[in-house]
Parts: sequence; structure tokens; C-alpha cells
Amino acid sequence: MSNPSGPEDASPLPPAAEEHFGEIVAGIEDYAIFLLDARGYVASWNAGAERLKGYKAEDILGKHFSLFYPPEPLERGWPEYELKTAAQTGHFNDEGWRLRKDGSRFWANVTITALKSPTGALRGFLKITRDLTERKQAEEALRQSEERFRMLVEGVQDYAIFMLDPEGYVISWNRGAERLKGYQRHEILGKHFSIFYPPETLEAGKPAWELRQALEHGCVEDEGWRVRKDGGRFWANVVITAIHDKEHVLQGFTKVTRDLTERRKIEMLEEMDRQKNEFLAVLAHELRNPLAPIRNAMHILEAPGADAATLGRARVMTRRQIEHMARLLDDLVDLARLNRGRFGLRKEQLDLETVVDHAVEAARLDCEERQQQLSVSLPAQPVRVFGDRTRLEQALGNLLNNAAKYTNPGGRIWVRLTSTEAEATVRVQDSGIGIEPMMLPRIFNLFVQADRRLDRSVGGLGIGLSLVKQLIELHGGKVDAFSPGRGKGSEFVVRLPVAPNPQTPQTPEAPDAAAEQTARASGPAQLRVLVVDDNVDAADALAAVVHLAGHAAQVAYEGSTALALAPQFKPHLVLLDIGLPGMDGHAVGRALRQRPETKDTVLVAVTGWGQAEDRRKSQEAGFARHLVKPVDPAVLKTVLAELTPSAAGEG
Repeated sequence: MSNPSGPEDASPLPPAAEEHFGEIVAGIEDYAIFLLDARGYVASWNAGAERLKGYKAEDILGKHFSLFYPPEPLERGWPEYELKTAAQTGHFNDEGWRLRKDGSRFWANVTITALKSPTGALRGFLKITRDLTERKQAEEALRQSEERFRMLVEGVQDYAIFMLDPEGYVISWNRGAERLKGYQRHEILGKHFSIFYPPETLEAGKPAWELRQALEHGCVEDEGWRVRKDGGRFWANVVITAIHDKEHVLQGFTKVTRDLTERRKIEMLEEMDRQKNEFLAVLAHELRNPLAPIRNAMHILEAPGADAATLGRARVMTRRQIEHMARLLDDLVDLARLNRGRFGLRKEQLDLETVVDHAVEAARLDCEERQQQLSVSLPAQPVRVFGDRTRLEQALGNLLNNAAKYTNPGGRIWVRLTSTEAEATVRVQDSGIGIEPMMLPRIFNLFVQADRRLDRSVGGLGIGLSLVKQLIELHGGKVDAFSPGRGKGSEFVVRLPVAPNPQTPQTPEAPDAAAEQTARASGPAQLRVLVVDDNVDAADALAAVVHLAGHAAQVAYEGSTALALAPQFKPHLVLLDIGLPGMDGHAVGRALRQRPETKDTVLVAVTGWGQAEDRRKSQEAGFARHLVKPVDPAVLKTVLAELTPSAAGEG
């Protein structure tokens, strides 16, 4: 390369200036500091320049500074550009590869400052060069490492790994995220990460909570349901880490998501199996518990010397335990029907005040026995809802029973009914032992018990509150549980939509009152009733109830015996167990229908099976009614009373 020519007024620096400059910088070794004349020729050389570039002063003085540049910048005319810019602006800064005498390269930081005379004429340049090769190598190593990491992250398919900006908007996306969440990169970049969360989690503020936890603790790990682009859900394990720069300024968040749906399914199956085993154990305990007082009561009733008061208490005890077992079994049956979608409601417009009042009165005896104070607050104006009276009373009764169980003797229970134009609210509050905060979100789950008594003195299957929740939701309502914690009581709040266009509700008569009225109207006519059941005690007890109602009864313990007795006894009514050994109840019923002596006999199924399918089969087999064990004597009396007038006509 030919030496470039400089401006016409350029001339070598004055010797005095060069000597003074050399005295100042000669010994500096960490920087190459030297002077160029106006054309770019080296006019001075210090120890640092010698160490950095490898030239001794006698080797380089008078040589053009373009000697230090590799071929690539020389081809672009970069040395001339540097001097031109420095001459025009006063200085020039640059970084790039430069050459040593031995041909090796180093990364240089260069500052060129123009030196001018008092008249403004360019006299030359001051050039300072630093060796930043180590920094450049470190930066390059970091860049390569980051590139390798980026390629690694982008290639991972089993994990969704991506970045969020400080506000939670997606700024990077890997293949695993694309596979797991279903979004292409161009579809999701710039979207807020809350798009991955289901509605109930969004309502709870989970996305914002996760970012706050990551900021506060550095990272947060969480598990829960997340949503794919197609709306499908998967169970995710999520780790969010806050990223800060050297000045601790937040740069964003990294988010790593794993799909643990299969593991979740296994855990849920294991949990269901555990709950099933625990439920069966508790069920056996709950069914066995009432047997002891019933057995003792029977011993008292059989004792020859028992006085009337003792006998009365024994009867009350027996009735209470049987009612407890019946409620337990009813809840189990109702829950099974609900879970199978075979649960129907008989809805009508109701006065909710009456529903609450009936539920309270049903619970009052238990509260009095526990010496608990039960307070009721009802509004002055009627509150009408559209619902099934029996099921709403059942739901509120379960809540009251729950409150009584978990409130110590002498405690208090409050029931309050309020309403707005759109919503009716029933609050059941107690001063009992409360619920731990961690249990509140799960309290309505099936088979879940808060174990609120440390001594476990209160029984239960853990199905009552689940049944309440489903019954209330079938009415378009909602139930929530609240508690400040252990020892501070609890509150259950039921919300139901108010019925539009209120009308005066019709209150049906109670079954026992209807039976009594029918019985009074029917007079003393007697029925012949055949009871068929392979359970000897059940058959004999049912026959005894029939006798007490003033009717004639015979008992058969198997189907063939019933068919042999029927032609001579000519029953008006057959109370027929379905689950008979050998010939089942349906077959017995069809056989009775085919005989002239019993073709008009009324068949009533008495069975432990109460599903809709069971009732359909009974109807197809010719049964007029389907009663589920244990049969309430009041219901049986109603059935007998309905048939009595026709029996009287037959003579």
C-alpha cells in the first residue's frame, strides 16, 4: 500500500512538543500512546506501544499507522476514514481487530484525537490503543455460551421454557412450549402469560400472585390446571424465576412448565383408592355405631321389670338411631344418583322462610339434647325461590346437623335468612371448633373431613357437605364455607336465585297427616297383606307394623312359599322383596299376576335398591309402588290407607 499524502499545510510536529510528550508517556506500558503526523505517519512511540504492538521505536517511526490493520479494514479504507473523522469532529473512537509485528491479532480499543495549531491548522493526531482481547474473548465465550444455551432451550421438547418481560408478556418461545401449549411462536409472542390459566384460577388472581412470589423469593414453584390453545386442560408443574441485571433491575422472568397430567391421574387414582378404603372403614364404623344402643334398647324392652319411663327412653333411643342410619343410607343413595346424573328435582315456587323453619325445627331436638342455643332470624317479607322443598330442607338440615356436631355443649348456632331482589342468602353459623384454613378449599370434596375434633369423637362419612353443594348447585345456587380458624367457629353461606313472578306457594301435607286423614275417612275396613322377604326379622317386623295398623298379615320367607299361600289367603296387597334367592321378586310378581286369585292384587316392591332403573323394572313387572328399605312406617300406613276403601268395597 502506498503512503497516503496529507494536507498541504501539514508538517512534522515541533521537536520540543515531541520531546515533552515523550517524557510524559514514555514509561506507560498498559496503553500504546503515540503521535501521528497529519498524514498518519508514526511520530512517537512509548513503552506500552512497543509491548502491545511488538515494534521497537526504530522499527516503526516514520511508518504509516495503517500497518497495524488487517486486510479487511484496509480494503474498506478504514484507516483513512478514522483520520478523516477525527480531523472533522476532533476525535474518533473505535474497536476492532489490529495486527502485531508478528502478524497475530488483538482486539483493540482505539481513541484518535486531532491536534491542531492555534490557527486551527491540523498538526497531527494523538492515538491511544488498549488491548481488550481478554474482554473480547470473554464476551465471545459468553455469546457462544448464550447461543448454545438458546439453541439448547429452543430444541427442548419435553419442557415449555420461555421468557416473560417484567409485566408478564411472553418474549421468547421454545419447541417444548409450542408442543405443550399449542401456540406457534408468532401467535403467542407479546401475549400475557395469564392466557394459559383457566377461569377459576384467573378469578383467584393466581398469575399475579406467582409473579409477586417470584419477585419476593427469587423463584416460585406451583402446580395446577393450565389451558392449551384448543381449550384442553393439563396438570402443570411451573417454576418461575425472576431475572435481574447487575444493578438488580428486574429484566423479566423465566418460566419452565412440565406436563404432569399422567402423574396427576395416577395420584388421583391412588387418592381415590385411599379414600375408598378409608370410606369403607368409616362406613362400617358408622353403621356399627347405632347397633350398640339399639341392642341395649331391645334388652330394656324385653326386660320384665322395666318401668314405663325406662321403656319410653329405650323406644326414643331406638327410633333416633334408626333415623340416623336411614339418613346415612339416604345420603349415600342420593349421592350415587347425583354422581350418575340420575337425580331429578320436583321444583315448585317455595316460600324459603318455610323451608328454613322446617329444617330448623327438625334440628332443634338434637341441639336441645346437646344443650346448644339455636337462634333463627327470618325476614318480615316472604322470600320465594323455585326449587324442590324436600331437597332444600335436606341441604339445610345437613348444614345444621354439621353445625351441631362440631359445636360443644353450651355453644350457639345461628341461622339467618336475608334477600335482595335477585338473591336469597341463608347463613348457618356456629361457635364451634372451626376449620383449619388449609381445609376450607377442600371441605366440600367427597369423603373429605376436616377432622375438626382432635379426639375424633364426631362420626361421619364426609359426604354431607358434598351432597349439600351438589343439591344447592342443582338449584342454580352456590354454597361457601368460612372460618377464622380452629376454635373460632365456622359459617356456611347458601345463595339461591329468587324466583320471578312470585305466586302463593302450595304447602303439601305431611305424609303422616295425609295417612291419618285417609284412615279416618276410610273407616275400619281391613286389608289382607302378604309380606314376602327372605330376611326373617325384616319380614316379621313389617308384618307387625301391618297388624298394628289394624290389618291382617301373613309372612312368606321365599317366593315359592308366597305363591303357595296366595291362592288361599287372597291378599289385597303384597309387600314383596325384590332380592329373593332363587325366584326373585319380579318373577314372583309376574307369577301372581298370571293367577286368577291374585291377578288384581296390588304389588308393592320393598327393596334396598332405589335407582331409577330399579324403579323402572318394578313398574314393568307390574308393581304399583316401589318402597326403599328401611320403609318408614308412616309411608307404609299411607299405602295401606290408600287401598283400604277398595278393600272395604270387596268385603
